[in-house]
Amino acid sequence: MSIVVIGADYLGIIEKNLYLLGVTKLKHIDGRRVSNQNKISIPQKTDFVLVLTDYVNHNTAKMVKEIARGRDVPLIFSKRSWGAVEEKIISSGVMN
Repeated sequence: MSIVVIGADYLGIIEKNLYLLGVTKLKHIDGRRVSNQNKISIPQKTDFVLVLTDYVNHNTAKMVKEIARGRDVPLIFSKRSWGAVEEKIISSGVMN
């Protein structure tokens, strides 16, 4: 399973736990700086996009939302805590 994570400078335990859940490829993009907005891309074989809402600016979140919808990739918005991320992933059903 391949995912893209947008937001936060450092993922910490979130990255480790995503790998434990079965993620094989993880691309992380810091979404706080305006200069990173032009670097946002979603690879072809991405299974879903995770946006950490407390570490991303509004314009970046909007841009990611448009890109994901255009490519028909599931999108999850969550706070940057493993509990919140895990809850959103389970309730969305993107990882079975």
